[in-house]
Amino acid sequence: MSEPPIIHEPIRGRGAQSALVPQRFGLAAREADGDWRDDMALVDGPPVKLRTTVTEEHPKTIISFNQSPDIPFDRSVNPYRGCEHGCVYCFARPTHAFHDLSPGLDFETKLFAKPGAAELLRETFARPRYRPAPLALGTNTDPYQPIEGRYRITRALLEVCLEARHPVTITTKSDRVLHDLDLLTELARLNLVAVAISVTSLDPVLSGKLEPRAVAPVKRLAALGELSRAGVPTHCSISPVIPAITDEFIEEIIARAAAEGVGSASFIPLRLPHEVAPLFREWLGVHFPDRAEKVMSIVQSIRQGRDNDPGFFTRMRPTGVWADLLRARFRLACNRAGLARPHITLDCTQFRAPRSDGQLALF
Repeated sequence: MSEPPIIHEPIRGRGAQSALVPQRFGLAAREADGDWRDDMALVDGPPVKLRTTVTEEHPKTIISFNQSPDIPFDRSVNPYRGCEHGCVYCFARPTHAFHDLSPGLDFETKLFAKPGAAELLRETFARPRYRPAPLALGTNTDPYQPIEGRYRITRALLEVCLEARHPVTITTKSDRVLHDLDLLTELARLNLVAVAISVTSLDPVLSGKLEPRAVAPVKRLAALGELSRAGVPTHCSISPVIPAITDEFIEEIIARAAAEGVGSASFIPLRLPHEVAPLFREWLGVHFPDRAEKVMSIVQSIRQGRDNDPGFFTRMRPTGVWADLLRARFRLACNRAGLARPHITLDCTQFRAPRSDGQLALF
C-alpha cells in the first residue's frame, strides 16, 4: 500500500490544511480532489487542482426536528450538505463522515444540494397535524454559500414560508442574503423573519485564513446594516470566539454592529467536536505555530480539560476564568453599544397550511 502524500505547504483557498484527517469510523484518509483556485504541492507529482463538485440528493423529508434543551429552535432545514466557505472551525464538519467522506477537504469540496427542498417543505406544511414554530435555516451549513447563486434553494424555501405565513430564522456569514431582500422585507413586515450574520474578526487577512471562501467581515457588517434599514430584525453572532486569535475583536465588532442598527448580539467560544479538533490543531500549526500551545491550553481550560465539551448547556456556556472574562467583556461592550440580549418573538398565528399542489386553500 502506498504511503499518503506529504503536503509541502498549506492548501490555498481552503480551511483544511491537508487530506490527512483521522476518521471516527476507521475510514481511510481522503486525498484532496482540487479546485481551479487552489494549488497543492505534493512530493510525488506536480501541483493538483482542487475541484468543487455538487451532488444533487432527493430526501423524502426536509425538516429536522430536535429536542436539544440548549438551543432556541426545535426544527430546521439545511438545503445543502458541506460548505464551500471552508471555515476551519465549523462544527458541522463531522457530519460528512457519515457519508464516508472526509470532514476535512471533502466537506469543503464535495457538496450536496437538495433541489426538491421547497416542495418537500410545502408538503410538510400541508399535513393536517403540522403545527408551526420558527423554522431555522443555516443551523448546520450556510444556506447562502456560493452554490446558492446557482440553485436558489434557500430562496425557494423562503417563498414557501411567505406563502404559508410561516416564521423563519436565518443564520449566515454571507452578504448573498441581500439577494432575497424582497422576500425578507415582506416576511419582516408580517413579523415572520429574523436574520443573524456571523462576524468572527475584523481582519480580512485573518478571515481569509479562518473562513477562506466567506465574504470579508466588512461586507457582512454592511449586509447587517442594509437588512436593518429595510426593517428586517437583525442579530450579530460573534461565533466562534477563538482565544488569543479573534477575541481581540469582540468590542469593535459589537460597536460596528450597533452603528449599523443591529438589534442584538451573542457569542459562543470555540467548539471542537470530533474531527474538528485535529483539523484545527493542524491549522494552528500552519498559521499560528508561535501561539498554538497557548490557544489550545485556553480552549481546554474552558472545556473541562478537553478539546471539546459536548454536554448540553456547557457546550454553549463554558466554564473557568477565561470563559468568565470573555462573558464580562462581551456584556460590557453590549452595554456601551446599547445592544440587547437576543430576544426576537416571531408570529406563529398567521400560518395557513398550503395545498400540496401549491395552491392555498380558500378557507
